[in-house]
Amino acid sequence: MIDDELALLRAHRNNIGRYQRLLKTELTEFERRFIERRLSEERSAIERLSATTFPLAFQAPNRAIQNVTALTASHG
Repeated sequence: MIDDELALLRAHRNNIGRYQRLLKTELTEFERRFIERRLSEERSAIERLSATTFPLAFQAPNRAIQNVTALTASHG
């Protein structure tokens, strides 16, 4: 089961990379909008799948992230 979910995550990640490369090319406005919409859908799919596959992921409070960033910057 986890293998299937990881394969889906890889597929979505690969699609995102492909769409990002396409956006760097010369496109019509219609093509660009279509690719941007697909890119958004792929990102949403990754977020949904990640949330269900890895439900115990925790986010650090912003204050903690800022403190770690400040400590890291001052030491090196």
